Amino acid sequence: MRLKAGLVFLSDSRTNAGVDHISTFRKMTVFEHPGERVMVLLSSGNLAITQAVIHQLSSYHAAGEPSVWNAANLFEAARVVGGAVREVHRADAETLSAFNLEFNANFLFGGQVRGETPRLFNVYSAGNFIEATEESPYFQIGELKYGKPILDRVVTMQTSLDAAAKCALVSMDSTLRSNISVGMPLDLLVYDAGALRVNRFVQIDSDNVYWRMISTTWGSRLRQVFSEIPNPTWDAAAPSDVHLLSGGTPPRAPLPAEIAALPDDAGPESPHTSTNAQPLKQAI
Repeated sequence: MRLKAGLVFLSDSRTNAGVDHISTFRKMTVFEHPGERVMVLLSSGNLAITQAVIHQLSSYHAAGEPSVWNAANLFEAARVVGGAVREVHRADAETLSAFNLEFNANFLFGGQVRGETPRLFNVYSAGNFIEATEESPYFQIGELKYGKPILDRVVTMQTSLDAAAKCALVSMDSTLRSNISVGMPLDLLVYDAGALRVNRFVQIDSDNVYWRMISTTWGSRLRQVFSEIPNPTWDAAAPSDVHLLSGGTPPRAPLPAEIAALPDDAGPESPHTSTNAQPLKQAI
């Protein structure tokens, strides 16, 4: 998330190649030169590809060669990340294609370089990217659909960092409950604009007290709110102030002519009925 107050990054650490092959690899990489720049890279997709990109970005660069360490601003640093993605694509994409494997890697890249405000980018598999804006202050990659609704309802540029961190954890809790490919521990980094150093970071496992409170409270409050919402009323004669669901017709398939021509009492006999059937006796 990119907010007026700073940046919030959250990632899980589960990778899998099937339900019987699950591993833990951290998906957050921090590039920090205190007082000069802080940049955070989050990754999703094929682990071999994302690790190769991170290796490219972390390797030694000759003097004058563009890198995340000497880029004049975050936009230029994002171009370096995109270039690393394309370099790995040139090296591996053809071989992956021969094995019917897709070149699948996505990155979130954000931070601050001294002299400019914090920025956030979503870098695609092709190495191109887009930047977070006032209207779209957050990005997600990976398994995003389960946790997205809470972010859409809560996060704006004016959201405080603490509220945004809480919202990110609630969003991740929803994803963890609905998708086996996402798992603990989590890496949470909260960056205050202008700090130019990492000052708030935590690795969260399932025993973390705040995490357990978030997960338990969010689930119980959802059930509470759900139970407080009135059930629908289907009676069209009900007063107008009742929560009415009524009206319209279902999209029916046309009745076959041979069935429509039958008398109303000549329908097919149910396999569960018989003219000499005896009433069922009920026992409780």
